[in-house]
Order: sequence, then C-alpha cells, then structure tokens
Amino acid sequence: MNIEAFLKAHGWAGASQYPLAGDASSRRYIRLCSGPKRAILMIDPQDDTERFAAVSTHLQSLALSAPDIYARDAGLMLLEDLGDAQVARVAKADPTLEIPLYQAAADVLCHLETAELPDGLTHVTPTILGEMIEPAFDHYLPLFGQSNSETAAEITTRLTELLTRHLPNETVLVMRDYHAENMIWLPERAHLRRMGLLDFQDALVGPPIYDLVSMLQDARRDVSDTCHAATLRHYLKRTGRSEQAVMPAFHLLGLQRNLRILGVFARLATDRNKPGYLSLIPRVWRHIKTSLAQPFASDLEPLVRDLFPEPTADRLTPRVMT
Repeated sequence: MNIEAFLKAHGWAGASQYPLAGDASSRRYIRLCSGPKRAILMIDPQDDTERFAAVSTHLQSLALSAPDIYARDAGLMLLEDLGDAQVARVAKADPTLEIPLYQAAADVLCHLETAELPDGLTHVTPTILGEMIEPAFDHYLPLFGQSNSETAAEITTRLTELLTRHLPNETVLVMRDYHAENMIWLPERAHLRRMGLLDFQDALVGPPIYDLVSMLQDARRDVSDTCHAATLRHYLKRTGRSEQAVMPAFHLLGLQRNLRILGVFARLATDRNKPGYLSLIPRVWRHIKTSLAQPFASDLEPLVRDLFPEPTADRLTPRVMT
C-alpha cells in the first residue's frame, strides 16, 4: 500500500493533507487540497474499498448523494469531498433545523424502500440478526468481570423469535451506520440529494426500519423527543405503514442493534485502546431500557436486566481511566 505512489498516479502528488476524525473501524481519512480541488483519501487496511465503491455506485443510480469514486487501489480510495456539514453539527448549531434535517434523512430511507436492491450483499434473517448480538456477551460482560452464561443463549433465542414474529416480510438496502455523523447536509442540491451519505461499506439487505432506528436511537447524540416523534410520524405517513406494525419492529431492532453496540464499544475501549467509547455506553443503555419497556419485550426484559450490569458512572469511570 504505497500512498504517495497512489496519489502521484492520480494527480494528487504534493496536495496538502488534513487528517479527519475516523470512525470505529481501522480506516483513516485525509482531506486533500490542491488549489481549488478537494478530495478525501480513505486508507482502509481491511480493504473494503470494492464494497464501498459498489454500494456508492448503486446509491448514485438511485439519485442519492453518495460520494463519487475518483480512484481505487488495494486499501486506498479517492472520494468526492462532501464537506463538513454533518447533520449532527448543523443541528447543534441551529436546533430549529433538527426536525427538517431528520425528516430529509427519513425521506432517503423511504426512497430506498421502493428501490431495486443491489447485487452481492449479504441478506440478513432474524436468526442472523439474533446472532449478531454476540459481542455483548463476549466483550461487554467481561468489562465488568462477568462471564457468559446460559442466559445469553436464552436472550438470543427469544430475541430471534420476536424478530421473526414482528419484522416486515420485505427487505431493503440497509446502510447500518445511518446516523447524524455519517450524513452531510447539502442544501444546495435538490430533493433527496440534499442528504450526503457516508460509511455504508458494511451495508446489508435486511428489514426496513433498521436504519430508522440507527438514526433515531443514535449512540453519539441525543435526538430530541420532539424530533423523534415528528420523524416517526413523517416516516409512517410517507411509507403508509401503521404505527401498530412499525413500533414492535422498531424497538426489537433497537434491542438488537444496541445490545450489539454495547459489545462493540467495549471491545474498542479494551482491545483498541479507545476508552472514549465507554462514555457513549450509558446513552446506548438508555435506548435498551426504552425498548425493553415495551409490552412485546416483556419476556426479554428480566433476562437482560439480570445478565447485564447497568453502566453507571461509578462502574465505568475506573475503566475509562485505565
């Protein structure tokens, strides 16, 4: 992986380089500036560049604002620079924009529900979704000195049964990390293209509503109650789905997603020396408690409560310091 040779081959030798904040993966991002030209260099040791490029091309074919791919090599990719106007940043600067921003993001999801599916992506079933919470048992529990138990298998089984019962039958493109730091506001563009899309190389084919949960039960920022409710209403109106059908799926996917995130954040803190992720865990836990409080999760609630320690500040602080 010769970065300088790659940049030289594609006309970016000598460009000014400005490192950008990365994501939870091992990928790194660098903004390149050469006169008026701008681009993003993605350095991906795991080399998911082919998958990123394929999904980006598919999203563009649907008239959505995924980045143009300028060049690609093993572990390296030059991308269109969509700018710095993350939805999280824009909403913080002007809270009055939070609802229209989130509704615009929901419009993208509504559009994907009617769109053709891409080829080559893994199709996830309720069984696979259930198995995906394993990091919670393998990494979150050891964070508190606990080991796996038979309860873990029972939680997985019951969650899988509930997902089988309540998820819609249809499938859509699921971007998986569809949250306010991975969406770029592009107000100069028209319609659906106003929402720039990032970090979708782990995309799957799976249930509708998953990305809606990712957006509204954000691990990194608190979505206001008003925005949460307004965005849900907007989604229901645009899709024609009923609240009675959507909310069980919403909260069960929330449980699946957030239990997995507990483990992923614990692993990042301990195995990759990124303790900052521990500070996000209490918010993830609040999402879990909200979903467990729903009537259709009553069989799961005592199992999760008894197995998983609550991430209180006094429990997490010593681990943040180490």
